[in-house]
Amino acid sequence: MKMSSRADASKSGLKAYFGDIHNHCGVSYGHGTLQDALSNARLQLDFVSVTVHAVWPDLPADDPALQYLIDYHRQGFLRAQANWPGYLQTMEQYNEENCFITFPSFEWHSIEYGDYCVYYQQGDDCPIIDAPDLPALRDALRSAGRPAFMIPHHIGYRQGSRGINWAAFNDEFSPVAEIFSFHGLSESSEGPYPYLHSMGPRHEHSTAQYGWAQGNVFGVVGSTDHHNAFPGSYGYGRMGVLAESLTRPAIWDAIRQRRTYALSGDRIALDFTLNGAVMGAICPPDDQRWIDVSVCGGDTIDYIEVLHNNRVIHRHSPLHDEPASGMDGRYKVYVEMGWAEQHEPFAWDVALQVENGLLRDVEPRLRGYSPTAEPNDDQFAYSELTFPEQNRVHLRTRTRKNHSLHSAATEGFVLEIDATAETQITVQFNGQTQTLNIAELATGSRTFYTGGFVSPAICLHRAVPRHEYTQRFAFTHHRHTTERDWYYVRVRQKNDQWAWSSPVWVAGTADK
Repeated sequence: MKMSSRADASKSGLKAYFGDIHNHCGVSYGHGTLQDALSNARLQLDFVSVTVHAVWPDLPADDPALQYLIDYHRQGFLRAQANWPGYLQTMEQYNEENCFITFPSFEWHSIEYGDYCVYYQQGDDCPIIDAPDLPALRDALRSAGRPAFMIPHHIGYRQGSRGINWAAFNDEFSPVAEIFSFHGLSESSEGPYPYLHSMGPRHEHSTAQYGWAQGNVFGVVGSTDHHNAFPGSYGYGRMGVLAESLTRPAIWDAIRQRRTYALSGDRIALDFTLNGAVMGAICPPDDQRWIDVSVCGGDTIDYIEVLHNNRVIHRHSPLHDEPASGMDGRYKVYVEMGWAEQHEPFAWDVALQVENGLLRDVEPRLRGYSPTAEPNDDQFAYSELTFPEQNRVHLRTRTRKNHSLHSAATEGFVLEIDATAETQITVQFNGQTQTLNIAELATGSRTFYTGGFVSPAICLHRAVPRHEYTQRFAFTHHRHTTERDWYYVRVRQKNDQWAWSSPVWVAGTADK
């Protein structure tokens, strides 16, 4: 079996692809090699950019209390300049059209304007631009005459404290904004994933909802901002795009057209159209808006909300009754390993076999080191996921004790299985063998330990039937306005993984 990570998510014939375009390694400041980062990315992503910390024109160099921070960044920037030519070459070497796509990028920091990552479509002789301010950065990209994006991130901090400056924002090179990462969620100043970083809390005037309310047109993405060579680290942010193919031009065009959505972790295929227009579009004026939403998630869907001008106008919260056909059908089973009290990494060797059923797909949920940990290690690419034969998965990885009671350090993957009542899952791990049938897992999770009390454990979560993780609905919303308005969708699963779509805008009758 060959693992597939894309779905026919869009009624327009576009496909869903998944990536992380903002994360770091030791090329500037961070940990792990670029090769480790790209190897980890290939485990579970379709496309990636490993970003180089490079420029901070208004670094607060006169503050003696921040001298350690100033030295840390300056040393990182010197490494970035020295490593940049080799970085570009490596990013090009790993790009493989129709298989795995890479984009080079560097990060431009700013107290006044907020932080931006600058992306190039191609890596040939792309410069690091040491622009003194945001308008100058735009001018330099305009003069360069090559395809480029500049995407703001961790926008939710207060302006003047590295949060976004909406007064200086425009969409010329910024079709999307990053609203979710390990920093938290900046959809609004309320809701899940508050900002807990030392840089401060969320500020209303720096959120996506506020930016849309000011008339700005931008889509949304998620990325990890991981600093330990693990792009796509599960639970810290990813993005989905609706694209024609897995090629650089197609992924680039999807971002430019705002056909993007933000994910917390699970590979959720989200399709949202308004009057037939896909997310990111600007529709002509129309008093009747036909809204069509379909979701294929990674776990039981709790609810799906449609928002108009930042207010919820429809909540779809399905009642998950037992399917009429008994056990026959498609299921997702999350296999998760970790826990325990050990202080040293625990090495896992897990082989899983599906019998009397068909293993259709595998979704990796791998984390690596915590995004901001300071590892005392020089090995960052230690996970290997293979498919030795049909219906069989083999994972070698390492886990550590969970960071806190609310922050997991587990590793795992999700099986999508066509099953009957006779389907069995046999899992071999670290010298043990356990066999479960799908009927057992349909009622709840089963756990096994590698040793005694507080030893590392493996969990096969409840088998989630397809009717719980796929939903589709449609309705008409009537609205007459002279001003442009917008709609977007957010999805919450029972496992507390989320998706947020880019908006679809409807032009007002007063728009030219």
